[in-house]
Amino acid sequence: MDLRWQRAELLELCDGYTADDAQGEPAGTLKDVRIAVQGGYLHIAHPGDDRVQIVSAPGVKRAVYLAADN
Repeated sequence: MDLRWQRAELLELCDGYTADDAQGEPAGTLKDVRIAVQGGYLHIAHPGDDRVQIVSAPGVKRAVYLAADN
């Protein structure tokens, strides 16, 4: 299954969840990332980086993105 990626301005994770920021440091808040939802998981990638991180959907507090990816 192909993932449908879109740009997120902001991604906040719930307490106890982290993902690496663009510098490779664990963070609970990420800015300007690409996200894709698949089967209860959120895939996260930084622009220009092929590495994908996966967080369980219940670990996502808030995601801010445009309704239409431009």
